[in-house]
Amino acid sequence: MRLGYRDFCGMNDFKDLIVWQKSMLLVDQVYAMGKLVPWREAPGFYSQLTRAAISIPANISEGYGRFSTKEYRRFLRISLGSSYELETLLIIGRNRGWFRNQEEQTNKFLKEVQKMLFTIIKRLPVD
Repeated sequence: MRLGYRDFCGMNDFKDLIVWQKSMLLVDQVYAMGKLVPWREAPGFYSQLTRAAISIPANISEGYGRFSTKEYRRFLRISLGSSYELETLLIIGRNRGWFRNQEEQTNKFLKEVQKMLFTIIKRLPVD
C-alpha cells in the first residue's frame, strides 16, 4: 500500500496544517501594512500585495483538497512562488518608505512560512 500525502502529514483538514495557519496570520499582517500604501502614488500596489499574500494559504488548501501528492506538491510550489512575489512587494514598499518597521517583522514571518513550505515540498513522498 502506498502512502499518500494525507498519511504523510497526518492531518484530516488543511486548517490543521501549521503552515496554513501561519500563512493566514501573514495575510492579516499584510492587510494591516497595505493600509500604509498611498493610493495616489501606487493605485494597484495594495491589490497586488494582498493578492500575493492571499494566494499562499489559498494554494495550500486547494492543493490539499486535490487528493493527490503530485497535485499537492504542485500547489505548494505555487504557494511558495506567491511567497517570493510577496517578499519582492514588501521590499518595494520598504524602498518607497511606506512600511517603516512593519515590513521587517512581516518579512521574518514570511521567511518562516517559506521554510515550512520548502520543507514540506522536499519531504513529500514521490509518486
